[in-house]
Amino acid sequence: MTGYLAFEIRRTLRDARFLLFAVALPVGLYLLMADRFDDMGLPASYVMGSVAAFGAVKTALDVGARTAVERGAGWQRQLRLTPLSGVGYLLAKASVAMVVALPPVAGVALVAALVSGVRLSAGGWALAVLGVWAGTVPFALLGLLIGQFATAQNLQAYQGAVVLLLSFLGGLFIPVSTFPQTLATVAKALPSYWLAQIGHATALGQAALVLTVYALVLGAAVAARYRLDTARD
Repeated sequence: MTGYLAFEIRRTLRDARFLLFAVALPVGLYLLMADRFDDMGLPASYVMGSVAAFGAVKTALDVGARTAVERGAGWQRQLRLTPLSGVGYLLAKASVAMVVALPPVAGVALVAALVSGVRLSAGGWALAVLGVWAGTVPFALLGLLIGQFATAQNLQAYQGAVVLLLSFLGGLFIPVSTFPQTLATVAKALPSYWLAQIGHATALGQAALVLTVYALVLGAAVAARYRLDTARD
């Protein structure tokens, strides 16, 4: 698994365009949203937490969902003929998604500090960057689950729909406090809402619990789907 993980990380990091877009999109959104949220009385640190969560969610989903292309090309079937176990394969893919999810979170935090003058304690910055990053685990697993169901042809439709659902309904672009009551209840059932709470440094214990439950459920779903594909092959 270690050798395969190193191979996957090198392969992903060579895709400079993907990495640039992964960082540039959330940073650009932060710059666009900071003034708008300031007019609503919300500080730049709040916007930073929301947009950092968006960058982590989108990047982790994008990387995990790419397994759909590998399935379609028969790469997973070939790997099953090697000593690499199914668990090792899935862990390596989830680990790569986590590695690539860190730069957009750090990029948004850096721009918030340099451009908007956000100032936090050392513990606050650790929570804003490492806390959000650690909370991305369920989204890496969700990306893998999408990749196990989607095909190369419909991947973008599945992926785009999930990102939009998690971003808008999860309150990453619009504060949940402005939602109607029913929609706010839906938002609080989504993992993206709780990831943003970590970025906002609120409800940390509850957010960690909810995201852990999501990670366990999604991990079990990914493993079950992978075993089903293995049985079919």
